[in-house]
Amino acid sequence: MSTTFDLATTPLREVNAALHAPGISGDFVIGNPQGAHNVAVGLDAPVSVTVEGHVGYYAAGMNQRADVTIRGNAGTGLAENMMSGTVHVTGNASQSAGATGRGGLLVVDGDAAARCGISLKGLDVVVGGSVGHMSAFMAQRGRMVVRGDAGDALGDSIYEARLYVRGRVQSLGADCEPKEMRAEHLEELADLLKTAGFEEDDPASYTRYGSARTLYHFHSDNTY
Repeated sequence: MSTTFDLATTPLREVNAALHAPGISGDFVIGNPQGAHNVAVGLDAPVSVTVEGHVGYYAAGMNQRADVTIRGNAGTGLAENMMSGTVHVTGNASQSAGATGRGGLLVVDGDAAARCGISLKGLDVVVGGSVGHMSAFMAQRGRMVVRGDAGDALGDSIYEARLYVRGRVQSLGADCEPKEMRAEHLEELADLLKTAGFEEDDPASYTRYGSARTLYHFHSDNTY
């Protein structure tokens, strides 16, 4: 049986404090978020949290071990610096979703705005729709899957993250290029899609992108 918090009557600070209690476990529901910022941040326990509605900035930031579902849209900085667990948004996400994420899985059923997955450090991001410009900027590790289109400068200054895009890419950023889809990549993508609930997709319909590795070392032609 789940425990329910109503943000219409209970301050968010109290709700987050309750979710941080030592030894906490179980299922929790947060009602009436009404676009509140910092909902379910800093969780560090194997709990399940369902947020019934739209949230503002930095929802589920720094998540560890928890499974967070947001039944609505999310504002800037969704799941920022996420460490582990899962965060699932059934609607759309604003800019910088999954920024600096180090581990776990972030799923956005709808679209994600600009700078999705910037500075990735190990997080897996699966976007059911499209992503905006500068997504995966300086992505170091981890994987990002985009079932729709990608905006300008995808993967600018990318390191070793792997990007999979099914739709059209407006433009690639510096040092990002298409890559061969070998058998291991098809298998990897199939597993990611299945885990995120999109197993109906054919991995062969995606293009892989990654680093051309021309920015790893200083070269005089790159000076201004």
